[in-house]
Amino acid sequence: MTATAAIHFRGNRLAQVLLRAAGWRVRFDGLPALQGVLIVYPHTSNWDFPVGLLAKWAIGLPVKFWGKDSLFRYPVFGRWMRAVGGIPVDRSAPQGVVQEMAERLRAARANGQLFWLALSPEGTRSYRDHWRSGFYHLVLAADVPLGLVTLDWGRREVGVQTFVTLSGDPVRDMALIAGHLQGVRARRPERAAPVTLAAP
Repeated sequence: MTATAAIHFRGNRLAQVLLRAAGWRVRFDGLPALQGVLIVYPHTSNWDFPVGLLAKWAIGLPVKFWGKDSLFRYPVFGRWMRAVGGIPVDRSAPQGVVQEMAERLRAARANGQLFWLALSPEGTRSYRDHWRSGFYHLVLAADVPLGLVTLDWGRREVGVQTFVTLSGDPVRDMALIAGHLQGVRARRPERAAPVTLAAP
C-alpha cells in the first residue's frame, strides 16, 4: 500500500534515548490511513513488550493493543495497562472480540477519528505451529490496511514500514506477509511461529 499523505506523530525524547542506549532503532515512515491494524512479529520473549512499548513512545504512535484480560485484574497494573493503550480481551470468546473491534474501527472511520490496533498474531511466547486468525478476520471485516511491525533482534530494529491490503484469499495473503517478514530474527528463534494460519 502506497501512502499519499503519511501520518506522523511527535515522539518522546526519553524513549528515543533509552532505545538508542539499548542499541535499538525504529524505522517508521508514517501511517497510510487514520484507521488500521498492526501485527507485531515475532513475539517469543518477555523482553518483546518493553522494547515494543519504548518504540511506540519513541515515534509517538497512539496505538491500542490487545492484552489477556487476566493482566487487567490487578488494580494498579490494570490501570497502567489501560493508560498505555491496553484493551482487555477474553480469549475464550475471540469471535465476539473481533466483531466488537471491527465495529469500533468502522465507527472511527465514519467519524474521521484515529484508531489503530496492534496485536501479536502468535498469541503466545511459546511455540505454535500457526498464527491465530483473529487479526485476519478483523482487517477484512473492518476493511482497513494491515501494517507489519517487525521486532528484529538480529538487527535490533523495530520496523513500522510495510502496509498491505488483504485480498480475502488466505493462502495468497499469508504468502505475501511471509515474504515481507523473511529474515526477521526473534530473540528466541526456536519459539517463532511459522507465518501461516491454522487449516480450516
